[in-house]
Amino acid sequence: MKQYLMAVQLVEGSEMDGGPDESDDVEALNREMVAQGVWVFGGGLGPRSTASVVRADGGEVLITDGPFAESKEYMAGFWVIKAPDLDAALAWATKASKACRQPVELTPFDDEVD
Repeated sequence: MKQYLMAVQLVEGSEMDGGPDESDDVEALNREMVAQGVWVFGGGLGPRSTASVVRADGGEVLITDGPFAESKEYMAGFWVIKAPDLDAALAWATKASKACRQPVELTPFDDEVD
C-alpha cells in the first residue's frame, strides 16, 4: 500500500482550540485508523517559534531559530497513513479535516513503502 502524509494546515491567528470536542474527535479518528490498519504515525507540532533551521553547506553548518518559511499558513500536525489508493486516502483526509476542524493537505510519498 502507498503511504500518504496528511498535513493539518493552520492559518496564523486561527489556533486550534484544543477543546474537548476537537480532542475527542481526533482521538476517535486515531483509534479508527489504528483499528482499520491505516495508521503509521502522527502527531501535533509545537509552535513555529520553537523551530530550528539547520543548513549544511559544504563543511559549514548554520543553525537559526524560527521557522524556515515566513508564512501565515503552516503545518500544525500530521498523520502518515497507508492506503490502497488515492480515493481511500482522500476519504481519510476528509475524516481528519472534520475531526481537527482545519484544512488537511494530502500528499503521497514518492517511494512505495511496505
